[in-house]
Amino acid sequence: MLLNNIQLRSGVVGGTFLSTAINFSFNDVLFTAVMAIIGAVVSFIVSYILQKMFSDKE
Repeated sequence: MLLNNIQLRSGVVGGTFLSTAINFSFNDVLFTAVMAIIGAVVSFIVSYILQKMFSDKE
């Protein structure tokens, strides 16, 4: 019974992964990468500004 359960789970996970991977296009991956870069840059800039505003060194 345990072996059957593992086979069922691996079949469901593998099928879900493959059906999702087929639907990705290059434009989706490129858009996600650009948005991640923009988010990282904005996060860095905001952190830097807040650090300068609230630093004790004056």
